[in-house]
Amino acid sequence: MDDNSPPEGRIKRGGRRAAVMVDVAKLAGVSYQTVSRVLHDSPHVHRDTRERVLDAIRQLDYRPSSVAQALVTGRSRTLGVVSFDTTHYGPASTLHGLEAAAHDAGYGVSVVSLKSLSRAPVVDAVKGLCDQGADGIMIIAPLRSAVDALRHVTSDVPVVAVEGGPDDSVPVVAVDQHGGAAAATRHLLDLGHRAVWHIAGSTESLEAEQRIYAWRSTLEAAGVEPPPLLRGDWSARSGYELAPQLARTPGVTAVFVANDQMALGVLRYLHEIGRAVPRDISIVGFDDIPEAAYFTPPLTTVRQDFSELGRRCLHLLLGQIESGRRSCSRVVVDAELVLRKSTAAIPRNR
Repeated sequence: MDDNSPPEGRIKRGGRRAAVMVDVAKLAGVSYQTVSRVLHDSPHVHRDTRERVLDAIRQLDYRPSSVAQALVTGRSRTLGVVSFDTTHYGPASTLHGLEAAAHDAGYGVSVVSLKSLSRAPVVDAVKGLCDQGADGIMIIAPLRSAVDALRHVTSDVPVVAVEGGPDDSVPVVAVDQHGGAAAATRHLLDLGHRAVWHIAGSTESLEAEQRIYAWRSTLEAAGVEPPPLLRGDWSARSGYELAPQLARTPGVTAVFVANDQMALGVLRYLHEIGRAVPRDISIVGFDDIPEAAYFTPPLTTVRQDFSELGRRCLHLLLGQIESGRRSCSRVVVDAELVLRKSTAAIPRNR
């Protein structure tokens, strides 16, 4: 054996072997059970003894094993996340918000990314995360298929759905899609536009359907007949390809687009044919992606607070973990209309 590659049990390259609990106990002159009590903040340890143990931990640079802690506490301090299609801004930002909130709370995150949110893949993903010892599971579930899947999820650990629709089979944390879409539509009506067109997202999306419902009901409440719905697929290309229908329809002065990427496609097409925004057509998007403020013109849009979504979801999940009680509550995070330069009052001669 090469002397530069020490056999098992010799000192590791770069320093001594990692200290274990017995080393701490020996240096502090206590039992390893006492060290465990100190690590888990037990009140049944004398102050002087606690200080000796903490001093030994510092001297040895002892790092408690997560596996050992799990054996003692019954918890892994790991949360599972079931997600899908993280290339889209909404799901990707939701996942980032959940991971950030979990890490801030001292939890690791194990992510299972699925191609489909139908029943079998979701149920299998939850079972796999439970088998890995996850303390709780968050499911990003903004598709119609996920509603059925959630009804069939059985788990020994708490589960919370994110954007999980109206179903009450599990607790849900969601952005107020209805409120955000209604605010976007009302904003255009308040500017004097006699009608507001809508480019919707994918037919599988629960969020898209909530935005459609809010757009339609807001127009009807104002006594306005909703124009024909245009259906995109969330991509800038679909917005670009649908824009000609807006441009060639007489009297179109305002459009609410279900996400910022599709709004970008609309802006591009209108620019190419010489139609000015907002002079000729006012546009509102949804999401407030980081680039929205730098579109030409800067895009009026609805902001989803994904950081707050992550914090609320984690709070609901940890509440169940700590209490041992399940709930079917629904927590709603407000959406915010962000006014920029892509909307304006309709000219008086229109």
